[in-house]
Amino acid sequence: MRAALLRDESGQLNVEDVAIDKPDRNEVLLQTVASGLCHSDLHFIDGTWPATYPMLLGHEAAGVVQAVGDDVQGIEAGDHVISCLSIYCGHCDRCLTGETFLCQNRHAISGRPEGAAPRITDAEGTAINQFTGLGSFGEEMLVHQNAVVKITPDMPLDRAALIGCGVTTGVGAVFKSAAVEPGSTVAVIGCGGVGISAIQGAHLVGARKIIAVDLEPKKLEWASQLGATHTVNPADGDAVAQVHELTGGGVDYSFECIGLK
Repeated sequence: MRAALLRDESGQLNVEDVAIDKPDRNEVLLQTVASGLCHSDLHFIDGTWPATYPMLLGHEAAGVVQAVGDDVQGIEAGDHVISCLSIYCGHCDRCLTGETFLCQNRHAISGRPEGAAPRITDAEGTAINQFTGLGSFGEEMLVHQNAVVKITPDMPLDRAALIGCGVTTGVGAVFKSAAVEPGSTVAVIGCGGVGISAIQGAHLVGARKIIAVDLEPKKLEWASQLGATHTVNPADGDAVAQVHELTGGGVDYSFECIGLK
């Protein structure tokens, strides 16, 4: 298959022919139909975060299952799936208490055991590192069964791909991290993919006032269509002052969705 590999600190992805193995125990092989480009990927590309080369980036994906290995349950060839970057084993103490995002064996199942054949190799036989155990910048993905979630085939895969990271990050921050309560007030700073998802999450939980903050009028327009009750553009004056004026002193919950403190 073809894949876009990061080989060095040049900031370039090289499209190469690589070999992908057949599914082993607990593994799923899928055709990658769509993949988003997350800022986490860009951190490796621009050298902000150190990478283990060669690396296959990409973790926000959707595709169609081609084959499954032994002991795979609930997933079969032909299923439509989205990727899950919070891979979990399902049997450690954390997983058994419902905290799969804190799985103690996550790194062990992100790849194959030491001494086993690599999942993906380049033309020289060098093992390719899969970012977060996924690696969606390739025509196919070979991953642990707990790295994918089955979805309805009615969902367009180019949009379903966004659920794998951007949507769950924004909605999860509202539902889980902050546990926003109905009737509360919310400000979301930055209305990109994660911010828009946080706005939709706030709308879903019943926040009464949802303030979208961004410098781009088009993004504020989208935010209004997707749940924001008010918008603030810092170009029109101090953003904090505008939020205070709208709320009479401040919001109950605020979400920074730009990635800059």
